[in-house]
Amino acid sequence: MLTPADFLQATQWVGLGTLAFAGLTLLAFILKWGWRFRLVGATGLMAVLTVGLFGLSFEPFTRAAVPGSVPFTTVFDSGGSQIVIKVPQSITQTELEATLQQAASNLLKASRLGNRQTPTIRARTIVHPRPGISELLYVGQVQPIPDAETGEPVTIQINAPQLAKASAASAA
Repeated sequence: MLTPADFLQATQWVGLGTLAFAGLTLLAFILKWGWRFRLVGATGLMAVLTVGLFGLSFEPFTRAAVPGSVPFTTVFDSGGSQIVIKVPQSITQTELEATLQQAASNLLKASRLGNRQTPTIRARTIVHPRPGISELLYVGQVQPIPDAETGEPVTIQINAPQLAKASAASAA
């Protein structure tokens, strides 16, 4: 996976190419070449590519990996304040806490925090109490509100009864 440093290095090379095209375009205007206006378009395209690569060098593409977390899937994302992730039925409380921390670090970006509503990531699992019947269990949630007790930048809430119900269903 490409990192921001890779994009910055690509920006440097494409930027040098842009300067070369600009020099060639200037030379074409001085010498009145017939295809000088095509070089203006190519130079403009190179400049747009340079700016785009430079912009990509700011956003980290790497995902945080919290030890003890389990893989999750984003099943709903309103693009604003509501996100729902799917976790396995057999998840433990410590795994759920680590998974919610990982989801918060990966999904709660500055664009969501500027909203008037507090973004919430809810973790859910599906149990099947009887054949043909599915029940959604919301086992926890995380919000970007500093926790006064732990000093963490996010508040994690675990729904212990629902988590116990999910664990009992996975054991059966």
